[in-house]
Amino acid sequence: MQQVTIIGAGVIGLTTAVFLQQAGFQTLLLDQAGPGSGCSRGNAGHFATEQVFPLAQPSLLKQLPGMLVDPVGPLKLRANYLLQSLPWFGRFLANMSKSKRLAHQQALSQLNHQSIRSWQTLLELCQLSDQIQYQGALLVTEQHNSKELQSCYQSFRQAGIDVSWRDKAALQQLEPELSGSLTAALDFTEVAHSPDPYLLCQLLFDKFCQLGGQWQQSAVQHISVRPQGIQIQAGQQQIVSKQLVIAAGAHSGQFTKQLGWTVPLTAERGYHLMVQPIALKRPVSSLERKFIMTPMHQGLRLAGTVEFAGLNSDPDYRRALILKQHAEALLHQPLQASDTARPWAGNRPSLPDSLPVLGPCPVHKGVFYNFGHQHLGLTQAAFSAELLTSLFRALQPAISLTPYRINRF
Repeated sequence: MQQVTIIGAGVIGLTTAVFLQQAGFQTLLLDQAGPGSGCSRGNAGHFATEQVFPLAQPSLLKQLPGMLVDPVGPLKLRANYLLQSLPWFGRFLANMSKSKRLAHQQALSQLNHQSIRSWQTLLELCQLSDQIQYQGALLVTEQHNSKELQSCYQSFRQAGIDVSWRDKAALQQLEPELSGSLTAALDFTEVAHSPDPYLLCQLLFDKFCQLGGQWQQSAVQHISVRPQGIQIQAGQQQIVSKQLVIAAGAHSGQFTKQLGWTVPLTAERGYHLMVQPIALKRPVSSLERKFIMTPMHQGLRLAGTVEFAGLNSDPDYRRALILKQHAEALLHQPLQASDTARPWAGNRPSLPDSLPVLGPCPVHKGVFYNFGHQHLGLTQAAFSAELLTSLFRALQPAISLTPYRINRF
């Protein structure tokens, strides 16, 4: 009998597996794909601890019509997915009340506040501290009247985020490769980035195996809770486990449903394009264009956009290719696409309140959840894993997990 089984080998499942294995739990990791093969492979590499605001903001309503009609804009809802997505968007709109926004902001802040420290703990344990770089990040604007950026600045300051205002001259000193058309920026000094998120996942997987963890590449078809344990049908094999963690990202909903919980989880697709290296020191996001440029070992990663199209629909790679045009507007020189990299797409696991599902199942003993981190999976992975490990060790978690409970919906 396996003591702990984890379904999902993305960055959430991998960090959980390493923490649990290090804490003395014999852990089996299951995934139908290779470790770190989903969103964990293609994310922006930004440990975005400054992002404490839930996405359900009333200001978004004014921008939605224009975004939705632009096939390569920052937000796209495919027409053939409209009816299926209406219940999710109904819940999303219901989360725009002031009281809910403040509660969700506080819950995000609690997760983000300790995320970098938790990553440092994990990477020191794994002797991988070079896999995270502390150069900060910038949010830039092209507007001559920087009123919108000033509003963002005040919101971040009020939320307790360490941020500094940089005028055009200061911005050019920080990042000379940026275009002179940029007028100002917000400088977030307490954030970080990974120069290779996929390599980070591979190294975490190697550490998990070195610690004695077990790996099985199998598709999980069904799970059920029986008196003799938690039964997991994985390929042709039936596994009986004492404890289970569901960390399958956008695929987690099918497993929670088998255990009696229907959660409003949707696949929010993002894209990236790799281009040749540019001498940027830190991630740079655009206020107007809603994308991010992150310097990585393989080149410059252009990432972003949001597309609601369903979990199994074909990607629209125009949404990745347009990022090159956006990036060239922010840089001094034209960009060349990487010779080896193809446009990439991946499905973020998104819930309408922007909070993950994190903690124990309220009905089935031994079942735990760790999914739905939306845009903050990389950021919150280590701390989420640390919180779950506390529960496994019968210790009080560092923060209350009540806001993240599965039965909140």
